[in-house]
Amino acid sequence: MRTSTRIAGVLTTLTLALGGAALTAPTAHADVSACINHVERELQGGEAPESVRAACYVGLTGAQDACVTGLTEGSGVTNGTAEAACRLAPK
Repeated sequence: MRTSTRIAGVLTTLTLALGGAALTAPTAHADVSACINHVERELQGGEAPESVRAACYVGLTGAQDACVTGLTEGSGVTNGTAEAACRLAPK
């Protein structure tokens, strides 16, 4: 195999790998944002405190019970809103 062909193949592989990582990274952030935004709607325009952000990040890992507990006990969010917001996090 010629050197130029090999270099082109390596560059193509790197481009595809890095492009794929860039496309998947914003998705995770958007899921946490959806969880936070859902809680903020209950707060009626108020910005979510850090405890809400932390609970939504826990929900992103799939720990739904811990997410709900963090939102209801740590942030005073109603149970129904907490469950709905935590379901949004890992999607």
